Amino acid sequence: MNNQNQPQNSQDLADQALDESQRSDQFAETLQSLEHVIERNANQLSEMKEELKKRRQMLKNYFENDVQLAEAEEQAVEFKNQVKERKAGLQLEPQVVDLQVKIKELRERQKETQETLSNHLVNHHRMTNSTSFDTSDGDQWEYQVQAKIKAKPKRG
Repeated sequence: MNNQNQPQNSQDLADQALDESQRSDQFAETLQSLEHVIERNANQLSEMKEELKKRRQMLKNYFENDVQLAEAEEQAVEFKNQVKERKAGLQLEPQVVDLQVKIKELRERQKETQETLSNHLVNHHRMTNSTSFDTSDGDQWEYQVQAKIKAKPKRG
């Protein structure tokens, strides 16, 4: 009994070796073609990177060598310094100092009043289980109750 997977004779062996040789040659050619394509694309990419670098430098030089732009930038720096100096001078004027102090005081009072109002609204909500109330002029104001975690307790 002959096994069907084994070649019948020496001619079959020769044909099989020839097929393997042809497939091997074809694989080598395909691989070589692929490697050439890769090399060509890599070289093109490298050339493009160099060209981009060169063009970016040319663009940078174009802006750096423009006299009008340089003068405008110098003026901008001078104006910016003048603005800083003027603001610093104004900060020292008594009216400005007084306004800054009053603004700070008002912010502190605003924060305290907001905290008080929030506490009253929480109490109103507890008493009525409602999130609105009627004002003295007949309007109805709505509010919402929020809870916040202030800080994670420390374990020690």
